[in-house]
Amino acid sequence: MTFLVVVDGDAGGWRTDRDALTDAIRARWSEVEIDSIHRSKVRSLLWQFKTENGPGEAYLHEDGTCLYMDVWEEDAIWLAIVFRRLTPTDLDLVFCDEGYTFDVRLRAGMAEAELTDLVNTAG
Repeated sequence: MTFLVVVDGDAGGWRTDRDALTDAIRARWSEVEIDSIHRSKVRSLLWQFKTENGPGEAYLHEDGTCLYMDVWEEDAIWLAIVFRRLTPTDLDLVFCDEGYTFDVRLRAGMAEAELTDLVNTAG
């Protein structure tokens, strides 16, 4: 399933720190392949890794304000929290799945358990 975490509204020129995001991904998954070839607006930087649940990938929109995640829900929630930590607290973020079966606000300082609860009650 594909999940997204995206800035809701104007990002004011902000874009995520790709190196910090890469470091966080590498800290969680030991085997990470990085593809920095710009393939499309949606796939400007791609991380592929093996999770406990199988292969996964995350890719960054070229403007750096949206992270797409093809992973299990628990890994997507973790990645969404990491992305939130790299985002200025005044920016609004939304976490959702590709089909918009849920759409929740991702507040600064939110914990994984709190986001999981929101997703479970929204979906």
